[in-house]
Amino acid sequence: MDFDVVIVGGGLAGLALAAALRRSALSVALVEGKAPSFPEGWDSRIYAISPANAHFLDAVGVWRHLEVARTEAVRAMEIHGDAGGRLDFTAYGSGVSELAWILESSLMQRELWETVKRQGNLALFCPARPQALTFEADAAQLTLDDGRRLSARLVVAADGADSWTRAAAGVHVRFDPYDQQGVVANFTTGQPHRGTAFQWFRRDGVLAWLPLPGNRISMVWSTGEDHGRELLALDHAALCARVAEAGDHRLGTLELITPPAGFPLRLMRAPHSVAPRLALIGDAAHTIHPLSGHGINLGFQDAQTLAAALCDKPAYVDCGDLALLRGYERARKEEVVTLQTLTDSLHDLFRPATGPMARLRNLGLNLTNTLPVVKDLLVRYALAS
Repeated sequence: MDFDVVIVGGGLAGLALAAALRRSALSVALVEGKAPSFPEGWDSRIYAISPANAHFLDAVGVWRHLEVARTEAVRAMEIHGDAGGRLDFTAYGSGVSELAWILESSLMQRELWETVKRQGNLALFCPARPQALTFEADAAQLTLDDGRRLSARLVVAADGADSWTRAAAGVHVRFDPYDQQGVVANFTTGQPHRGTAFQWFRRDGVLAWLPLPGNRISMVWSTGEDHGRELLALDHAALCARVAEAGDHRLGTLELITPPAGFPLRLMRAPHSVAPRLALIGDAAHTIHPLSGHGINLGFQDAQTLAAALCDKPAYVDCGDLALLRGYERARKEEVVTLQTLTDSLHDLFRPATGPMARLRNLGLNLTNTLPVVKDLLVRYALAS
């Protein structure tokens, strides 16, 4: 079976790329190991979606179909240091209606999945797993575990940080573990959050509360492995008390609505995100520390940029042409490297320390809070990412 583009991986980035190609003349295949399952209650995997990516999801026909009652606009943000530092952002002060949107991973994946299932130029192979990948001068050959062979002008690796496709293509990446884990859980709150996101740079890690609809929040606590295991071992009442105390009881009493879960944190850099007839997107191309909340936003921007390159190319240009793919790589490199460097530096800056370093980092937060021009630049960059 011959295709112009074969996307391996039906996560958010891969589905977004497929949906973005729906009006193109390209033939597209999507390979995914299993159909997504959706929790009945609240999903503990929560993302902060930038306005730019909300517009992208709207352009591919997804955003307007999301369940409004399960999305929450971020209208303010408070960032606290570990020794009195503070930085505040508001949508009103930045001249926008919202700083970001908070919503569940499963909510976006459901709509993207249903969108691509109806897509006229797409063949969905699910359940199906890749078994072998070879590259020839005029096409790539992907063999599935059931023996079917797909020929493609371009193969897109969208199968996550431990990408089988990337490894099969011989692309080597560098993993730098943070020796931390992210602990996530959702809570109801005793007091309204009023659309405010909170972040505390603490001696034991970075604690974030993201507003969910109603009096609910999603927590991400990026912390050392030992402390993470300690949090996960707490009974529900003790965990609620610990999280409320760590957040200075800003929203009153907390009650757990999803069981806590943990995942290891690591930085992944790829020297190149393209090769002849191959492109990497999403976590297959890069991972960053979750303190910025930008991981999936980078993946969506990868999908948007690659789709634009494929849709706008002249008809005589091959989808797998290396010059075309390098244009995509150049377009994405600055933002990816900037955010990886920024989040990695912030992680290092707020490692547990006392004395001059602690005073310096908190002074930096307070100083930035008094400089409207600097704050506006930070917000504008976040809105566009």
